[in-house]
Amino acid sequence: MMNSSGAETVAGRVRLVLDTVRRAEARAGRPSGSVRLVAVTKSVPVELMQEGIDAGLSLLGENRLQEAQAKMAALTARPVRWHFIGHLQRRKVRSAIGRFDLIHSVDSVELAQEIDRRAGDAGLCQDILLEVNIGSESTKSGFHPDALIGMMPTLAPLARVRIRGLMAIPPRTPEAEQARPYFRRLRDLACRIGELHLPSVAMAELSMGMSNDYEVAIEEGATLIRVGTALFGARSL
Repeated sequence: MMNSSGAETVAGRVRLVLDTVRRAEARAGRPSGSVRLVAVTKSVPVELMQEGIDAGLSLLGENRLQEAQAKMAALTARPVRWHFIGHLQRRKVRSAIGRFDLIHSVDSVELAQEIDRRAGDAGLCQDILLEVNIGSESTKSGFHPDALIGMMPTLAPLARVRIRGLMAIPPRTPEAEQARPYFRRLRDLACRIGELHLPSVAMAELSMGMSNDYEVAIEEGATLIRVGTALFGARSL
């Protein structure tokens, strides 16, 4: 159990995380509100999501398209925005575009091209982040950090996607501080891409940091943190 502040409830956890985010912003010398909290709601019942929304959550991140669609229908009257943060299969792109303000997990040129094609068919533009395999792990998807800059001339001309920044999940570490070099590497990569001044490419967003290390990620420049367990408790995924 947590302390008497009420942090054993969803509402209390939301308040605790938001307060911690603001303190981390201040510690890093960043303006209040420069970091947005993406509540990871995979396997979270709608009732608990509603509690979180009432407590101040406004940006929800889903990993599974079918689950997201059901929750969107249930929460259609609530003032929330949706991000897609899980692996997106190319055959499901048509169902994803336009539903989410931002797709965090574009992990290949081919997926970006499919999003571009499907967005063109639908007459819209889709904001995306490029997922980077920042630890070069064989078990994870994503662009290799050393190869991504060379791929940018292929990605930048896509007319129906807007590349807004980068996303990464560092290797699992026992201590949050050990993730710092990976967050720093992602930030430096974003700076290098930004210096290319490519059309339709902005490095405004860095999606990095989760429940166990989001304070370190904020100190290293995260603009979006993806937090689930710290808000909703441990789940059976």
